Amino acid sequence: MRIDLHTHSDASDGTRPPAEVVRRAREAGLDVLALTDHDTVAGWDEAWAALPDGLTLVPGIELSCRYDGRSLHLLGYLFDPDAPGLAGELARIRAHRLDRARSMVDRLRALGADVTWERVRELSGGEVVGRPHVARAMVEAGVVATVDDAFTQDWIGSGGRAHVGPYPLDPVRAVQLVREAGGACVLAHPRSRKRGYVFGDEVIEELAAAGLAGVETDHPDHAPEDRARLRDVAAALGLLITGSSDDHGEMTGDRLGSETTSPEDYAALLAAAPGGGRLGNRPASAGAEGLRSCR
Repeated sequence: MRIDLHTHSDASDGTRPPAEVVRRAREAGLDVLALTDHDTVAGWDEAWAALPDGLTLVPGIELSCRYDGRSLHLLGYLFDPDAPGLAGELARIRAHRLDRARSMVDRLRALGADVTWERVRELSGGEVVGRPHVARAMVEAGVVATVDDAFTQDWIGSGGRAHVGPYPLDPVRAVQLVREAGGACVLAHPRSRKRGYVFGDEVIEELAAAGLAGVETDHPDHAPEDRARLRDVAAALGLLITGSSDDHGEMTGDRLGSETTSPEDYAALLAAAPGGGRLGNRPASAGAEGLRSCR
């Protein structure tokens, strides 16, 4: 069984529609896929409707949090998206994302970059606007050569000249909100050094005490020594570990299935999310019989 628990569509900052993401996932040989767009569940329905035979879809989200002045991301799975506490926070995050992106465009223009808010909104397509959309507009305008070049101190990297901080959702509170909504949380890429998402063991310990279920260990940004350390920390704290591609379509080289989660840890994740979310699949033998619940 091949399981990828962290992917994005154009409902947030991926480049491909949810229907294409699930189709490509099956073509890549995946059996289980989680759709985890940033701060939105807008892609779930399209993904479910287009789910190919033999693929199980885990509904999820990547939550933007703030810890000690730095961005920290949490992956939430199998929660009820209508739970009032979580739904309210998500609405506030999305509203702040719009204001944040517009402010970064204003700062870029003040620095002489010919980037327009209208183009950033066109690139976002959906309800969620993020820095990758601003970065892609910068590439189009010839401000930088690549998306990665935009994420520097010169431009929109954390602390950069045109950077604006995200909505300050506390990760401990986020874990609690997802649990209250019947789901489970995994800490996303905690040792992604090239993107500045580097958090020590003590942060994992604090989140574990709040109800964190697991740690994303096998991630394309993680060095071998960081993976080994995260496995040790997870084992000591009784946390499950996941492996995920964090695929964003063309922007990350269409890498669905490049990292995977073991069936044992996938089963532990399901057990950690006792309520709320709908897990569905189309068994390979079901043909056109349609989607069914696996919960």
